[in-house]
Amino acid sequence: MEIAYGPRDSHTLDYYPAQQNSALIVFVHGGAWRSEDKADHAALARTLVQLTGCPVAVPNYRLTTQDNPIQHPAHAEDVLRALHFLLTWPGPPAHAQPPASAPGPSSQLYLLGHSCAAHILASIFLASPFPELAPARQLLQATRGILLSEGIYDIDALLRSFPNYRAWFIANAFGDHDAYTHVNVASYPLRAGAEHIRWLIIHSKGDVLVDQLQSEIMYAHLADLARDVPAGPLLMVEKNFDQLEENHNDLLRGTVYPRIIADFVASDRAPPRAS
Repeated sequence: MEIAYGPRDSHTLDYYPAQQNSALIVFVHGGAWRSEDKADHAALARTLVQLTGCPVAVPNYRLTTQDNPIQHPAHAEDVLRALHFLLTWPGPPAHAQPPASAPGPSSQLYLLGHSCAAHILASIFLASPFPELAPARQLLQATRGILLSEGIYDIDALLRSFPNYRAWFIANAFGDHDAYTHVNVASYPLRAGAEHIRWLIIHSKGDVLVDQLQSEIMYAHLADLARDVPAGPLLMVEKNFDQLEENHNDLLRGTVYPRIIADFVASDRAPPRAS
């Protein structure tokens, strides 16, 4: 079902209910800040509901187009608006929910960002220089995990690997600059209040659109940040660079990616073992 989370036409999300909603999965699509739609990922959302038993939300956000030449951080502002909405949304009407499903807002969030959406989520949950991207304390507390796949993190490094990306989408989405150090999310410090969040960096060996170097850079940065966080029962930062073999978006239509997500959610939600 489609739900409006804000005043603009693009401020909508698709919601896929489940038997329970104490935890909610939010999938934020990629598309180089310029394309794709929430409806493109309906099959993935339904698979995640089936594998996890959790409801799934897939938001749209404003895209950079010729008719709407917005630039960063506008895309991330929309995603943050959607997350704040979901934090307090009471859920769909009772008649629209599966039998025995529990109404009310979810108390645990697992956020999935693919491709450019990895940059979007990192811009929100790390301490970016954009004050408009500061999440509410309640959102930080509710977020349990951030799982980023085929992500763009260090744009200068991306342009060294793929120089044609500057004209294709980077200049339009960020402005035409000599360097993009100010939007390198792999340089941002940890945001206060986000120390408990677990991160999983995912990359496919078959991706030809974004190189593994991007994910290696981000994993190394998060691992460095984690050294200053007290150790808990689960690792704060993990990576999965070995299981996926499909190309950039093909993996979203496969069976391995949703299983990686489901396994992470299950391990995070499992009761702690008695010592």
